[in-house]
Amino acid sequence: MRPVPQMRPHGKLEYGGQDTPLRTCVGCRVRTVSSELLRLVVVEGVIVPDLRRRLPGRGASLHPSLSCLDLAERRRAFPRAFRVAGPLDSSRVRGHLEEDHERIG
Repeated sequence: MRPVPQMRPHGKLEYGGQDTPLRTCVGCRVRTVSSELLRLVVVEGVIVPDLRRRLPGRGASLHPSLSCLDLAERRRAFPRAFRVAGPLDSSRVRGHLEEDHERIG
C-alpha cells in the first residue's frame, strides 16, 4: 500500500517546495500528486492515455498500475468519471500499462 501524503487544508500538497494539485485515482480512490497519475480522456468511446496532458475533454486520473485499472473496471468507475452513458473501451489503456510493466520488469 502506498504511504498517504500529508495534505494541506486547501487541497494541495507541498511537493519539492511547490504547491502541487492533488487528484484522485478512479481505481483505488487514493488522492495523490497529479504528476504521479496517468491522465485519461475519452476519444470516440475509447479511453486513451493523455501522456502530454494536452488532449481536450474531461479527464480522469489513474495510478499507472494494472491493479488500479482492474479496480476501476470492476467498479464501473470510468463512465461516472467521464460523465458518459454506456460502456467504454479501456483496451488502449491496458495495452499502455502492460507495455510499461514489461519495459520496467
